[in-house]
Formats: sequence, structure tokens, C-alpha cells
Amino acid sequence: MAYLSLFFSAFIAATLLPSSSELVMTAMIASGDYLIWLLWLSATVGNVLGSCVNYWLGTQVMRFKDRKWFPVSQKSIDKAEQQFNKYGIYSLLFAWLPIVGDPLTVVGGIFRVQFSIFLLLVTLGKGARYLAVLAFAVGLDKFLF
Repeated sequence: MAYLSLFFSAFIAATLLPSSSELVMTAMIASGDYLIWLLWLSATVGNVLGSCVNYWLGTQVMRFKDRKWFPVSQKSIDKAEQQFNKYGIYSLLFAWLPIVGDPLTVVGGIFRVQFSIFLLLVTLGKGARYLAVLAFAVGLDKFLF
């Protein structure tokens, strides 16, 4: 049940809702009652699936762009597309970053990045981030040796 709680915490943290799965994971590591690799897997899979929800939302949002209430102008959309094209799809490796990471996954959906590439890049970035959280929580010397 605890692994499922971490999964959902990570899932919510990947959406546009505020949450901190790193704190949950660190507390679970500190307790010493859980398998480290299962914590990593639960957090990574939950976080990646949350990013997939963002991607899907991105694919759907543009059908509303001609509505008066739509909060983003065409000029802003064009500018975002130019920026995304400038830095390329590899910017999705940074989807783990606070503040910019979650919107970046929505942008990936808006600009229809091939889903398999999206999934690979986001999984690599988020998996590496949770690996770093584990290393920090366990202690780098114990983690590496």
C-alpha cells in the first residue's frame, strides 16, 4: 500500500497540481522499511504516467484555441513553438524540473511530439531524477559502493 501511495504522490506531482513526491520518497527511505528499487520504480512510473496525462491534455487543448475564453494568443503559441523547435524535443529530458517541467510535457502534446520519443525522454529524465533523490537520501557513499 505504501508503494501505491508513493506512486500516486508522484503521479499528482507530475500533473499541474502541486505535490512533492521527493519528500514522500525520502521519508520512506529514512524509515528503512521499503525496498529501494521498488520505491524508485513506483515513483518513476507514477511520475511518467502523470506526464502522459499532461501530454494528452496538450493534444486536446488546441481544439479550443479559437474560443474567446482561450487564455493563450496565437502569437504566444507561435512563440512557444519557435522556442520548442529551437531547443528541440531533447528538452523533454528536463521535464523533471520544478515549475517548467510540467508545462513542458503539455507543450510536447501540443506540438505532437511522437509519443514513443516523448515517453523515452521523459522516462530517462524522471528516472534519473528519482535515482538522484535516492542517492541523496541513502547517502552517496552508500549508494555508489
